[in-house]
Amino acid sequence: MEGGGKLAYSGGGLRHETKLLRSFSSVEPRRFGLGLIVGLLVVACAYFSTAKFDAVNIAMSKHQTSSSAVGISSPVNADDSSKQPLDLGVQDEGALPKEEIKAEKDDGSGISDSGVLDASAAPLNPATQGGKDEVPEKDDDPSAVAVLPPLSSDSADTTQESGVLEDQELQVQNAVAEAANPPESSNAIQAPADRIPEVETPPPPTPEIQAAPVQLTPPSPEVRQADLEAPPLPDWKPLCDVTSNHRIDWCELDGDVRVLGTNSTVTLVAPPGADARTFREESWRIKPYPRKADPNAMRNVREVTVRSVSGAAATPACTVRHDVPALVFSDRGYTGNYFHAYTDVVLPLFLTARQYSGEVLLLVADFQMWWLGKFLPVFKSLSNYEMVDLDADPRVHCFRRVQVGLTSHDDFSIDPTRSPTGESMLDFAAFLRAAYGLPRDVAWPASAGAANATAGKKTRPRLLVIARGRNRRFVNVEEIARGARKVGFDVSVSEGGHEVAPFAELANSCDAVVGVHGAGLTNMVFLPRGAVVIQVVPLGPMEFVASYFRGPSRDMGLRYLEYRIAPEESTLLDKYPREHPVIADPGSVKAKDWVSFMGVYLFEQDVRLDMKRFRPVLKKALSRLRAKPKNN
Repeated sequence: MEGGGKLAYSGGGLRHETKLLRSFSSVEPRRFGLGLIVGLLVVACAYFSTAKFDAVNIAMSKHQTSSSAVGISSPVNADDSSKQPLDLGVQDEGALPKEEIKAEKDDGSGISDSGVLDASAAPLNPATQGGKDEVPEKDDDPSAVAVLPPLSSDSADTTQESGVLEDQELQVQNAVAEAANPPESSNAIQAPADRIPEVETPPPPTPEIQAAPVQLTPPSPEVRQADLEAPPLPDWKPLCDVTSNHRIDWCELDGDVRVLGTNSTVTLVAPPGADARTFREESWRIKPYPRKADPNAMRNVREVTVRSVSGAAATPACTVRHDVPALVFSDRGYTGNYFHAYTDVVLPLFLTARQYSGEVLLLVADFQMWWLGKFLPVFKSLSNYEMVDLDADPRVHCFRRVQVGLTSHDDFSIDPTRSPTGESMLDFAAFLRAAYGLPRDVAWPASAGAANATAGKKTRPRLLVIARGRNRRFVNVEEIARGARKVGFDVSVSEGGHEVAPFAELANSCDAVVGVHGAGLTNMVFLPRGAVVIQVVPLGPMEFVASYFRGPSRDMGLRYLEYRIAPEESTLLDKYPREHPVIADPGSVKAKDWVSFMGVYLFEQDVRLDMKRFRPVLKKALSRLRAKPKNN
């Protein structure tokens, strides 16, 4: 028997021993001695039989271990490649008996003739070796069979042989461990050709996972630390501009601005972190009225001190804080004159405040309630807040932005290229019509009602004759009205009064206006777009004063006509002979001084129109109304 002889013989010995014990009492002493000798022989035979079988088994085990070591196919580190192959002391097949070799080949262990493990053979299992009556080895370590020491015919020293076998056993274990856990090294080499090739198992197919739809949202803007920091302060520029505008000095203050009306001061306090580049201490004296070149006009205008200081301690604390900007202006000067009221305050205020859409506070120096009341609809349309009487208010008003002085381009004129938001005189006229609630935006015949046209009722354009009460009057106003009616106008004659609203309504109801040069023609701002303005220019060098209405009327979308009177149409011919310089040489009178010029040609002169000479102008006005209006 192979593979379990030791246990089998041991079992047989126990059975013989049992029989001997049972018959021990009946055996005779002579036979006992003989049996003892026979038993010793049997034991000796059993010993030698067992020793010989174990030798064969040991050889087979050693051969299997050597074959397993040779068949390792795992990569070997380059550091171990220079070492000699392990010599486990395997005997040649020739050293074994042929029967043992045949048994080795037929034991079904999967070892080929060349000693290389067949990869297709089933793995070795000690429990399945041999026949069905064989008992498996009861070794604690399953790999013990593979590391049994070989039999050496050259060495008789068992102690030395045991030490060599232990070293070889450690080397085999290291080789097996390296085969099981190959080192991860870029220096790995291919296994020898006689080793079992590695079978690369393809990775299992990865199931395709459909990505969930991603909502495309705009990325959040990156907030940089620089964005969180306060913007750098701009370079300092002077508070006031007293050179660029020939009509008015004005100042702009941004930051911590404090206004104390009782002492007429507007103060800018330096911001934190200000230095010589971003802040300077200054002081200016400004009269916020647009006639700075006219001493007579500026004489009664209150002066305002505009300054900048480094510390808040130099200024009084705020009493009232405002979230809207402020405009500081004066309503004195020539505002008693109807024309100057518009050209010096109303129009500049529109030009300056319109950009704020009502969110601005008006601070009025030289407060005149009688005058402000005349134009109250204008102020309410430009500001959502009550006006402040700067002279009488003891509070300290604090703002983030203040402008001292109004923006002004020219007399009764706007330059759209210089206006803050591109306003023009056309916008100014539309604003006034809206402020006073006037219904007509376009003149006759476009304004004629559809009902009148359907009924066949004829409509006539309406002419307003401005009759002055003191100077530059129409002496023959009734004759003028009759002549206009004959031409085809409906006529209204009016001088106007203190209240603006009633005269504004009258002017808006007309399609044409005629008047001698003067403040009364200012009411043309209420005319509907496309109306006709006829300016009668009195005797004298009046070209420059006539321009006050010539250009603005066209800028407001009106049709302008001009009529210059002859000397016979002036009442000056009743006072001065025809040879007098006032009649014969008006330029010499103007050359003397402005007072002489005004005294003669503006205050002493009235007009008596020659209707034969003036009638063609009325007809031309009517034809202008019937013509298609131009896009102004």
